[in-house]
Amino acid sequence: MKLTFHWAAKIVTGSCYLLEVENTKLLVDCGMYQWPKDVWRLNYEPFHFDPKEIDFMFLTHAHIDHCWLIPKLYANWFSGKIYTTSATKDLTKILLEDSAEIQDKNIEDENRRRAREHLPPRTPLFTLQQAQQCMHLFQDVDYATLIKINDNISVRYQDAGHILGSASIEMFITEWDKHTKIVFSGDIGQRGVPITKDPTLIAEADYVLIESTYGDKLHEDSGGKEELLLKYVMETYKKWGKLLIPSFAVERTQELLYFFNSIINKKLFPKEKIFLDSPLAQKATEIFKKHKECYDIEALKDFANPFFDATYLEYSLSVQDSMKLNTYRDPCVIIAGNGMCTAGRITHHLRHGLSDKRNTLLFVWYQAEWTLGKYILEWQKNVRMMGLNIPVNLEIEKINSFSWHADANQLVTRAKGFTQQQPKKVFIVHGEWNGQIMLKQHLENIGLNCYIPSLHEEVTL
Repeated sequence: MKLTFHWAAKIVTGSCYLLEVENTKLLVDCGMYQWPKDVWRLNYEPFHFDPKEIDFMFLTHAHIDHCWLIPKLYANWFSGKIYTTSATKDLTKILLEDSAEIQDKNIEDENRRRAREHLPPRTPLFTLQQAQQCMHLFQDVDYATLIKINDNISVRYQDAGHILGSASIEMFITEWDKHTKIVFSGDIGQRGVPITKDPTLIAEADYVLIESTYGDKLHEDSGGKEELLLKYVMETYKKWGKLLIPSFAVERTQELLYFFNSIINKKLFPKEKIFLDSPLAQKATEIFKKHKECYDIEALKDFANPFFDATYLEYSLSVQDSMKLNTYRDPCVIIAGNGMCTAGRITHHLRHGLSDKRNTLLFVWYQAEWTLGKYILEWQKNVRMMGLNIPVNLEIEKINSFSWHADANQLVTRAKGFTQQQPKKVFIVHGEWNGQIMLKQHLENIGLNCYIPSLHEEVTL
């Protein structure tokens, strides 16, 4: 049995693992490299395996660094089933369609420039049609249900608590009468966050692949998020300004709406509008409403007063609706994509709002290197965007306790959960080098045998 770490090895994005069992080849995830630009270009390289030879794929969740290259896989003649939860399937569909439309627009602009320079045109990685057609390969699975894939392989999906529908995968393999269990952690969420259930602990494994995004970090106490959010709302309201919140469409936006609704229900929220200015976030919110089977007990109770339809909440559906917000004179909250300010409608609000001292820019998500959000967060007094030099005069705030990922202590707790059978080896993946090294030390301190694989490294299990 061979396991190859095709992506997310010594890097935090682009999850894709190839497992070969007798005559079966399968993938776990097929995601996008995200940053910086020299890494992002790796998405255009040919796959390091033949997609036609892949029999099955197992998708942990709908974030683009785990699912984005599925249409490319399909375009290269992959035709096997893709197993995932129903919520993940629905979220993946809207994310892939949105990505295809963004690619079309970007390629169109790029090719106009290339034509002026007498360069050959470029083509997108995949088309909208391919993004839509690959969805017929998806097969729904339920949490905690053992599914027989073939004579050699069975799988069970367990809730990873990361985003709606996210999963860790228990894979039971029989090869030459030898039984092996591999656990693919996917991305592991924090315990005690709203809406989604806590991650399910898994008690036994022979081999484990564990993510390490926050392997060298500890989160702040998550209990104060609502209070901090209210603090920045009120401070900006008193200045008669706009509270600008860059946010990703899936999970972070819905978590914000949950907290805003709580503040409103406590009659603490000022009489101002909350604008959700992201068509993709609006589609994702409808999917959240649909999949209440993924909610924790508190969210199910709160759904009696639907937190995605809060008083004062308005959806900016069209480009014209979004543009009107730039001339809106009353105080308000604007939640817009994307979370790192690299694209999307938030960039237009920043262009019009960065120089206004009455406004506040609130970050609720990690800002990666080489992104506009990172430049602004590090107190750049001027930023270059859309061909303009714009002074940064507004207040800049951050709530660090918002996170999709478990921190170092929570990852160690996860690893301590293997009480019935400790794994022979733990492979540390999906993290930057410092995070991987620190997590390796933490896990070795509790007696685990750990290894950090390299890109495209093949190991025999």
